[in-house]
Amino acid sequence: MSQACGVDFGTSNSTVGWQHAGRTGLLALEQDKLTLPSVVFFNAEDHQISYGRAALADYLAGYEGRLMRSMKSLLGTSLIDGQTEVGGKALPFRELLSRFIGELKRRAEQSAGRSFSQAVFGRPVFFVDDNPQADRQAQDTLQEIAQSVGFREIHFQFEPIAAAFDYESRIEREELVLIADIGGGTSDFSLVRLSPQRAHLTDRRDDILGNGGVHIGGTDFDKYLSLAHVMPLLGMGGQLSTGVDVPSSYYFNLATWHTINLAYTQKVWRELQEVYRDIQSPELRQKFERLLHLVEDRDGHWLAIKSEEAKILLSSQPDILLPLERLRSKTPAPACTLALDQAGLESAIAHLSQSIAAAVIHVMQQAGVAAEQIDTIFFTGGSSGVRGLRQQIANVIPHARQVEGDLFGSIGSGLGMDAARRFSQAGTR
Repeated sequence: MSQACGVDFGTSNSTVGWQHAGRTGLLALEQDKLTLPSVVFFNAEDHQISYGRAALADYLAGYEGRLMRSMKSLLGTSLIDGQTEVGGKALPFRELLSRFIGELKRRAEQSAGRSFSQAVFGRPVFFVDDNPQADRQAQDTLQEIAQSVGFREIHFQFEPIAAAFDYESRIEREELVLIADIGGGTSDFSLVRLSPQRAHLTDRRDDILGNGGVHIGGTDFDKYLSLAHVMPLLGMGGQLSTGVDVPSSYYFNLATWHTINLAYTQKVWRELQEVYRDIQSPELRQKFERLLHLVEDRDGHWLAIKSEEAKILLSSQPDILLPLERLRSKTPAPACTLALDQAGLESAIAHLSQSIAAAVIHVMQQAGVAAEQIDTIFFTGGSSGVRGLRQQIANVIPHARQVEGDLFGSIGSGLGMDAARRFSQAGTR
């Protein structure tokens, strides 16, 4: 039996693909769900660890504990060698990633009814922009972690190339395709020549005309939507009695998934109390009280989830009313509800969309390919559903056909195909 699988360890969601009985598919990782949200919750009340949707449910139910998300963003940064505190004990970030990837492996094996010792891991085109040494270190760290949980043989494949393999399995003629993979942490692009005749080849280097990307993804969209529209409800942009602005660092930490816990230290709590004493405006005091309660209740991840929810809703609806029922102040006030529309989202992330579109142009220039030569834009990755961003990319290549893949599963399926090709014992036996 095949002991090979493809692992898409994502910033927001993870999948595992494999080939069985001549067909490639994704394995169920959480009940009947094919994705496992990349989330870990350490429950301080019963000293249990939960993962994925269960972790989010435990956190939102109000259990005391620690929620960790966007763990992939640690790779290639100095934080990977750091630690956090869980239940009064130090937890190295490397161990945190090992626990999650080990659980991902365990669930995939349970679902498949066999063990996996070989894997093709997906990786962004750049873990870290403009820093080859840090980028290499990120891959090496991921390989070490994967080996520590029992994968003996490991290869890496660019995530957009894996998505290309998935798309190629469905076409009937040769196409020049821009694979647009907009994930939780990165936006990656590959120009690839695909055809049914080439699909069986293991070495596809000659068909890859260009690769590129930027370290911008869905969690960045959440962050800047929050900073533009949510954090002002907590006092961001307000002025103290001295005439200076309320320090923005607290809001940036709360709006960024992997730094939310930095807002919960005793040092920050003392600073917030000092800032509060410096506020004279009744309106700003009320807003800042919301921030104090949010930090005291450790509801930062809840607020980030609400920002993510708003982004997802605005990908399909022109406007929404976002209930923010946990925002409260000392002064009695109606429950907080935020009105948002697509224009507000697009304005908040406009600078990010422009950087992503520039990355597309760079890949085309690198490959020496004109826009009119590209047949298809294949969108994958959960954040490629954001309308304004998709339109920015389409504006660069206006004549290409737009195809939407499985936004959360194309990469995992493609990695499963790649694993079957790379390892001699892969496939049906």
